[in-house]
Amino acid sequence: MASLDRMKVLVLGDSGVGKSSLVHLLCQNQVLGNPSWTVGCSVDVRVHDYREGTPEEKTYYIELWDVGGSVGSASSVKSTRAVFYNSVNGIILVHDLTNKKSSLNLYRWSLEALSKDSSPTGIIVSNGDYDREQFAENSVPLLLIGTKFDQIPENKRNDVLTRTAFLSEDFNAEEVNLDCTNPRYLAAGSSNAVKLSRFFDKVIEKRYFTRDPSQMQSFTDRRRFNFKSFHNDGVNT
Repeated sequence: MASLDRMKVLVLGDSGVGKSSLVHLLCQNQVLGNPSWTVGCSVDVRVHDYREGTPEEKTYYIELWDVGGSVGSASSVKSTRAVFYNSVNGIILVHDLTNKKSSLNLYRWSLEALSKDSSPTGIIVSNGDYDREQFAENSVPLLLIGTKFDQIPENKRNDVLTRTAFLSEDFNAEEVNLDCTNPRYLAAGSSNAVKLSRFFDKVIEKRYFTRDPSQMQSFTDRRRFNFKSFHNDGVNT
């Protein structure tokens, strides 16, 4: 059997948001019984059928790189983490839907990975305006995944989903919200499964069917953010 081509997809987000549980669910189609803290980076592989059901269908390996640590880590830790950011084909940004700070920190995680040469240490706000063009110009496909959907109180669910919609717009990425302890959220044919498959297809297309697909866009000189999307949403987490 011929070897399969491989894609490298980073899985980024704060410690405790459920990245390891998510990766295990995506790759093994099983719930992770005893998740533990990831030290350094853990890699698992998902088999993906590109353009499934069409004449162009082809099977690929998707390597999911679960990067551990905190976005506020010391520069020495960030420098060590930077080795994982080379030759990336896609990024999955993971946040805890019950923890607003984990959502805000995705801006810093994305900048750390996409501006890997400069290792940014914080967010720069300029005139209260967020520059969406930074992500619109980014050549690396992004997917936003919110975890612990089942833990959102019913009376706050609409507010949380409104907040994540703004986040999705900021990153120019589709959003998937789920509970990593329930495989039904990724059941075949579900909207989440369709979005996930579409993301992996996009990763493959960027790698093989566009010019200079492996070139990561640098945001070193342009980092302006506005967190007004997250203000006054009525959710205190």
